[in-house]
Amino acid sequence: MRDHPRHPRHPRPLDTGAPTPVWTGRATNRLQWVAAVLGAGCMALGITLAVDSPWTSGIAPVLMAVIGCVAAGLLVLFGTLAFVHVEVKVDDQAMEVRCGHIGVPRRRILLSQVVGAEYLPRVTPHEWGGWGYRWRPEKGKAVIVRRGEALLLRLEGGRTFTVTVDDAESGVRVIRDRLRPPAPTGTTGV
Repeated sequence: MRDHPRHPRHPRPLDTGAPTPVWTGRATNRLQWVAAVLGAGCMALGITLAVDSPWTSGIAPVLMAVIGCVAAGLLVLFGTLAFVHVEVKVDDQAMEVRCGHIGVPRRRILLSQVVGAEYLPRVTPHEWGGWGYRWRPEKGKAVIVRRGEALLLRLEGGRTFTVTVDDAESGVRVIRDRLRPPAPTGTTGV
């Protein structure tokens, strides 16, 4: 059987133009699923109230309860699912952070903007004000999905970016290796 020119038997991989990751790290917080279930329960309560309203005092209280429950449920559900896990990829040009199952919020930091990287052995959500994408004037920006080790980038202009991720120490080494200036090639002494 001959290969058709348009459909070869062994197609070449697609070139997406995306750089190949040198290091990938990930962190997960299964406790966030509890909050997501509570958010889904709140939405279910709102829907139940809308479908089978036992209140006889008018439509306004029922409508406010339904909207309140559904809105709170959506906010909690999607807010927590966005930070159930985080994935960090480092390539030769940048570090990219993607949160949740759809990768949003997403942050890409060019390594040319990084002046240093540090390993933090213990970061807690408490010191950042909770889970999620955080900003504290005295500390910078962070993605915090759980307590534990983290990777901290020192950026140009004195800014910082922290992300909790497993095996952060390896990620710091990979980033530092890419920040070093290239070694000088042989010098000629004339």
